[in-house]
Amino acid sequence: MVDDQICEVRAVVYAEEEGGDDQEGEPVPLIGAAFDAVMNAFASLDMTIKEVEMVFFRGTKQELINLCNSSNSDSDQEQEDDGMITITVISSRGTSSESTQYLRAPIGSNVRNTLVSAGINVYQSVTRWTNCDGKQLCGTCIVNVQEGRGSTNRKTLDEESTLRENPEGYRLSCVTFAYGDVTVETFPPVKASQWTR
Repeated sequence: MVDDQICEVRAVVYAEEEGGDDQEGEPVPLIGAAFDAVMNAFASLDMTIKEVEMVFFRGTKQELINLCNSSNSDSDQEQEDDGMITITVISSRGTSSESTQYLRAPIGSNVRNTLVSAGINVYQSVTRWTNCDGKQLCGTCIVNVQEGRGSTNRKTLDEESTLRENPEGYRLSCVTFAYGDVTVETFPPVKASQWTR
């Protein structure tokens, strides 16, 4: 109904489709997610999925937040909805200089702008100085969204085309917006044909 809040979606996997083993799809949490994030959760389901289970809350957004907070009141993890998200950035993975940084940003923040503002380089080699400044022209600000893909906007056809030979989590940070907590890796390994790197 109008004003219902979607809380979770889970793919329905029938046993006969999976060789007789009972399996449940992983739940995708959507509490407080933006419209783009909810649509992306549905769009990212495997094409073989015919049914989904959805959990809704009937009430206002504030009532849902209050309910979630009251159920966690005995926990140290209770946080007030302050309109902020956390972008976890892993730099130089697998090297001796590997580091992890946690950036707080407003919901809907552009990933590239947030990282660059924090002094984190998303470009390799000369593209650090010759990039298009976030206009989606050079295709060189590639990050790997390791966690929280459902909390980002959906890829455009142009972005899909630029990154077509790379893993699904690879994004152009200049056109990636985060609506929930995400973990990104800078300088992920790219395919040889990704000439822009």
